[in-house]
This record gives sequence, structure tokens and C-alpha cells, in this order.
Amino acid sequence: MAWDPPPFDHELGVALAALVGETREPFTPENLVARQERDAATRPRPTVRDIQADGRFEVDELCVPGSSGERDVTLVSARPAGSAGPLPLLYYMHGGGMITGNAWSVLPRLLREWALPLELAVISVEYRLAPQTQYPGPVEDCYTGFVWTAERAAQLGIDADRIIIGGKSAGGGLAAALALLARDRGGPTPIGQLLLCPMLDDRNNTFSSHQMAGIDIWDRTSNATAWQALLGDRYGAADLPPYAAPARATDLSGLPPAYIEVGSAETFRDEDVAYANAIWQAGGQAELHVWPGACHGFDTFAPQAALSQDARNARSRWLRRLLAQSDTGSGPAC
Repeated sequence: MAWDPPPFDHELGVALAALVGETREPFTPENLVARQERDAATRPRPTVRDIQADGRFEVDELCVPGSSGERDVTLVSARPAGSAGPLPLLYYMHGGGMITGNAWSVLPRLLREWALPLELAVISVEYRLAPQTQYPGPVEDCYTGFVWTAERAAQLGIDADRIIIGGKSAGGGLAAALALLARDRGGPTPIGQLLLCPMLDDRNNTFSSHQMAGIDIWDRTSNATAWQALLGDRYGAADLPPYAAPARATDLSGLPPAYIEVGSAETFRDEDVAYANAIWQAGGQAELHVWPGACHGFDTFAPQAALSQDARNARSRWLRRLLAQSDTGSGPAC
């Protein structure tokens, strides 16, 4: 079988060629802990003061009691300063393959791109990372924070009927799992799920995972390492729950509308396209974007590329439409 990869977009190819060293080195079980330590030491982690951006945003760190004696969950809440009335909320899970990343580093971009122009609040979840915490720890952290937030929406200045869940890469997979958990546990109902290049399938055996091996910035070696770290002894189990790997779900009915995007030159391409198709087959609503020539995380390392700008604009348009459809115009009764 031929594994010839699709070509990269020209601007992205140039940006990829400029990436050297550890950025292109795959994660392996042997280098995982050292890579995590370096990531924690070098990844920019803005302070609350940094995120406030000279008073443009109101920022709070919230401590949510963990369920069943688990460690408390930290949520970082931010909104445009001086915003009046309850705001719609984007409840967001950061990327990093379940093994790196933090809740603070994603906020400046989310606030700049969405909170200001769309007048919404953002909560970013500091879920525990693998392998130090394995499934179900990370997704339960996200669910615990989600329920706590929805129950306290009024005091947090949030419209409980206009909550969108979302995330990128591992965070996109967690957002998809959170939608399934909320449906099956009768939890709060989000109005949409924003799934950006979501990490969905632990089996790591799609055509695109082979096709992009050693080429994509996140390839099947890194992917296998991350899933093994998350699942431990359950890695590869036939009965793995969909809350661990949403691609395992056999029932995708009753889910909120989804926005799913992925690159054509990306490891996750086929599992993400299949997930959108499964939602349609279940009678659900999904908007799918496959960006031509895009690799994993393309808009992060090539933010000025035309394709990156197109992707950001498409996400914003979907969010704006979703929020407009959910705005019932609660004016005074006649």
C-alpha cells in the first residue's frame, strides 16, 4: 500500500522547514518525562496580570472541589472588562497530547480572537496530565469543572443556556468526550462543541496516521506515546469507553452541534472526518473543515499564513452564528 502524503500548503511548508530540534522530535516513552519537564520550564505561562492586558480583561483563578476526594480542579476565568449582563461562555480545554500544556497559555489568544469581538467569557481548564494522571482523571476534571460552572453560572456572570465547550488537539478530544459524558449523565447541555484537530482515536491505525508518519508535526509515534501515557494498561483494550477515546462511540445521537476542523496533511485527518460523518449518520449537526495542505497545529506556528487566517475566520463565523441562534432576546414581557 502506498503512503504518499498530500503536499503541504506552501506557506506552511516553509514554516515547517524552519522548525528544528525538539519541536520536530517525536515523543517517545523514553523521552516523555524529560520533554514534560522541559515544556513546563520553557512554555510561556502568563500570569493573571499578563492575561488582564492592562485592564482589558477581568481574570480570576477558581478552585473547584474535586469529586470523590480527588485533587481540586483549577479553572482560569476571563472576560472583557466592564462587560454587562450574563455572557455566553466558551469552556475550553488546552492541547498538548494529554501530556503537556496548561490552562493559562491559551488564554491570550482566545481572549483576543473571540472574547472581545464576540462578547463572551472564557474558562480554561487546568486538567491533570498523563502519565502522572491516567484516564479517567483528565476528563473527570473537565466534567467536574463544567458542572460546577453551570451550577454557579449566575454568580459567575455567565448565561447557563449559552455555554459552548471546545478545545484543540487533546483538548478537542476532551471536549468531544465531555459532550458524551454530559449527554449520558444528564449533565448541563452545551449549545455547541468546537473541536479543533481533535485527538479522538487511541487505535492510531487510520490511513492518515500511516500516511503522515514521520512527516506531520504530531505523528503516529507521538500519538501512540500519548495514548499509552493516558490509558496505561487499558491501552488497546477492546472495551475502552468512548469517554476515553470518542472515536470508540457507537452512538453519537443527541449531541450538540459540532464544528470539526483538521488538515488534509495531518495525522488526525481520517479519524476527524469519520467523527463528523458518524454525527451526520446519527442525525446530528456538524460543520466539517478539512484545510488543504494543513498539518497539525498549523495556525499556531504559522499564524500569518493565509490558510491560518481563513481557519480563524471560519471558526469565528461558526461561533457567531451559534451564539446568534441561541440568543432568544430576553426582553421584558408585554
